[in-house]
Amino acid sequence: MNQPKETTFDNALVQRARLFKALAHPARLAILEYLAEIRTCITGDIAGEIPLSRTTVNQHLKELKEAGLIKGTVEGVRTNYCLNPETIQLLRQQTDDFLSKIDVKKTFC
Repeated sequence: MNQPKETTFDNALVQRARLFKALAHPARLAILEYLAEIRTCITGDIAGEIPLSRTTVNQHLKELKEAGLIKGTVEGVRTNYCLNPETIQLLRQQTDDFLSKIDVKKTFC
């Protein structure tokens, strides 16, 4: 009998997988890099900075927002996008914790 992954694995692994999944597309990485590079929130067209259609960029923004990696607040007819520093810090911690458990010096292959 198959169980949903949320009950099969501990919460830390499920949370880590959600964050990592949000990073699993080059467009999402490009959006995060762009927001980090400009060091401010942007109200406007991120699609002008990413080589994809506006609809596609908006879908990736939605994925990043659902993962909590960015914040998006509506201001009039536009949305103001920012990195979410708390989740970015959590991602850094989760990545460090995960990679610290994988000691390549002790790999047997």
